[in-house]
Order: sequence, then structure tokens, then C-alpha cells
Amino acid sequence: MMQRREFVGHAATALVLAGTASPIVEGHRMEDMYGLIGQMKVAPDKRRDIIALLAGATRDMAGNIAYLIAEDLEDDSSIWITEVWQTKTDHANSLKLPSVQDAIAKARPHITGFGTRVETKPIARD
Repeated sequence: MMQRREFVGHAATALVLAGTASPIVEGHRMEDMYGLIGQMKVAPDKRRDIIALLAGATRDMAGNIAYLIAEDLEDDSSIWITEVWQTKTDHANSLKLPSVQDAIAKARPHITGFGTRVETKPIARD
């Protein structure tokens, strides 16, 4: 039986790559790409607020290919974030953006913890 961590990694990669037609994305080789899937735990009554905050703060990030925010259907205090970046450096640089720093500061009081975190290497589809 596939573990949840494995399933989350495979499912997210499949979703992202469904729209990828070539091993080159905006001039970057697939082997340079970086993926991240993480579970954020928040106060249940704040989940929609945190999702809106993250959605607004993560637009137009240099090097970002996909940033998906999802509600966990089994846990009303969990948010899953799936990210695909041109490079790992692009992801690190995104954390320095004023909009992201502001969102982190506003969300921090409502974050109760973090669950599964998986780094991935997106691959080209056949």
C-alpha cells in the first residue's frame, strides 16, 4: 500500500507535469527544477483567511512555475502547499520577498504547526 507521503509526492508531481509539454521550462532544464510539498496546520476557524493571505502574497514570484494551495478534506486545520520552482535558489529567494515576509508575519499567530514536508524533483512526462 502506498504511504500518504508517497501519494502526495506522486500526485502533486503528476498535477504539475500534466501541463508540461517539454523538458525545458522557460529556459531552465528540468533537472534544475525544485519542488516542495508541505502541510501547514492552522486554527480551523482561520484556514480560509490563511489561504487567502497566502494566495495574495505568492503572486508573481520570480522562478515560480506552480504554487498550489489546497484544503485537506479530512482535517479542517490543515492546508497543503505544493510548489514547483525553476531552481531551489528561486524558492529560497521567494522567502525574502516583502509580500511573502508580510504574509508570514500575519499568518504566524494562526499557525499551530507543520506536518509532512517533502522536497521533490519534478520530472518530464513521457
